[in-house]
Amino acid sequence: MSKNNKEREVTAGPVKGEFISPQELNDIEERTDALPPQEDFWKPPVRFGSVPVEKEPLGWDRRRGFRKLFPVVSLPTQVVERVSFGHPELEPNRLFWGDNLHVMRQLPSESIDLIYIDPPFFSGRQYNVIFGDQNELRSFSDIWEGGMPGYLIWLNARLYEMKRLLKKTGSIYVHCDWHASHYIKVEMDKIFGYGNFINEIVWCYETAGKSKKTFSRKHDVILLYSKTDDFYLDVSKSPMPRKRNKHMRVGVDENGREYEEKTDAKTRKVYRWYFDEGRLPFDYWTDIQFINWEAKERIGYPTQKPEPLVERIIKVSSNDEDVVADFFCGGGTSLAVAQKLKRKWIGCDQSRVAVALTADRISRLIEEEIGKIFSVPDFTVEHWGIYEADRLSKMPLDQFRAFILRAFGAVPDDSQTGIHGMKGAIPIYVGEPNQRSQVTAKEVEAFANAIRKTIRYQQDNLRDGIMLAWAFRPDAVQAAERLRDMEITDLNFVRLEQIRIDHPRFREHVAALSTDHADYANFLTFVQPPKVEVGWKRLATRSYIQADINKRTY
Repeated sequence: MSKNNKEREVTAGPVKGEFISPQELNDIEERTDALPPQEDFWKPPVRFGSVPVEKEPLGWDRRRGFRKLFPVVSLPTQVVERVSFGHPELEPNRLFWGDNLHVMRQLPSESIDLIYIDPPFFSGRQYNVIFGDQNELRSFSDIWEGGMPGYLIWLNARLYEMKRLLKKTGSIYVHCDWHASHYIKVEMDKIFGYGNFINEIVWCYETAGKSKKTFSRKHDVILLYSKTDDFYLDVSKSPMPRKRNKHMRVGVDENGREYEEKTDAKTRKVYRWYFDEGRLPFDYWTDIQFINWEAKERIGYPTQKPEPLVERIIKVSSNDEDVVADFFCGGGTSLAVAQKLKRKWIGCDQSRVAVALTADRISRLIEEEIGKIFSVPDFTVEHWGIYEADRLSKMPLDQFRAFILRAFGAVPDDSQTGIHGMKGAIPIYVGEPNQRSQVTAKEVEAFANAIRKTIRYQQDNLRDGIMLAWAFRPDAVQAAERLRDMEITDLNFVRLEQIRIDHPRFREHVAALSTDHADYANFLTFVQPPKVEVGWKRLATRSYIQADINKRTY
């Protein structure tokens, strides 16, 4: 934000508590968002014969759904900012940084009225660098490695969650291009049901660049589906410009309004249409062009879409106070438009720069424009799987231990003195929140004694245990080795190691988050806030550090 802009009021801390725990997820069989019947989702005319389409979406497992390839990671979200606009009584909007699949899995079913997404197109390009930030890795290269099937599997898992989140009257718009739109439609037919397909919208535009070897590709495809047949859609709320028809008479009425009219040959009734009222939109849109390089709304985001395009979608498919979501929010265009139109919103992106940019864009929009017109709710910036280490280290001891245990896939359990939780049948010990703290030999011996008092030790001679901490003193390592040599206990140390964002290991970590090759035991990341800069404009004050929670010291 420039110095001339008013500094936004930022209240650190969440709406309710420092960390928001994920909701419990039921088994696939018990969930209400089952796939539609697949045997007859596509019914072609008899003359066409059979259509060879798989019965289930790519990546779907009949027993575990998409959780077989993309297991549930039950990490909490951390609210790192609450940007206030003077109306704390209103429910805040939410902006997430993290993998959208896992963020969506924590949101309640049937809670969203409209979803618009502009996912990365399957164009074979490497989406490694956003905004020239050499340390930003928003790479989908692992997705492309699987070819079109790999891309569709990755997208299907997310579309499935979006269907669950939609209200019964809700709808979803998926923005895509010629590379994959036809493949995506087939998959959406399976997930949403062929009968819930509403429109294939063609957005036509003119941009620089022509081809002599092909007809120049100057359109995108937007697929519109509903969750049920009781969806909301009122296309009259966003008319298109009316073009002159050479078969009609043109005139001007007594108020100076230009119109065209025709006379019905049989009834002699005169029909009149005013140009300033426009006409109902067709399924091809030619009245919205790409963003001009000099346009005020242009922010330089690589895949930024024009506001009028998203405005039409939000206007016709939602009403005031409805919840609009974009889980690939990028530069925040859809969220900014939703804010202008008095909609509630949820945004998510895996790019830290995108989230910082969106937070700044929404703040400036409210402060400079709409905040003076009507009451605006606060919004929160929340991290999933990526946490501010300083904020974490200031937590009360019991909350810190509970958080680390959940992140490690363990369950808090203090029924046995000296043991903080269990991972399966293995006792877990968690050190102090202070990042400078080190586990001592005394703590190792106390944990070993606690293990020896357990029933599993006394009856089955199970001696293993795990200690999680920021660091371990040399005497602690020696004590663990001595206990192992004496065959008393077998303790493993897991250190919370911080890795800077410019380190290659952090890039590998981010690249793995969105793919079915991810190491789901290694999702915990800690952050410390420095500056995020995009070009010359300072957007926010944040920096990021990863913690490898599965790093063993020996």
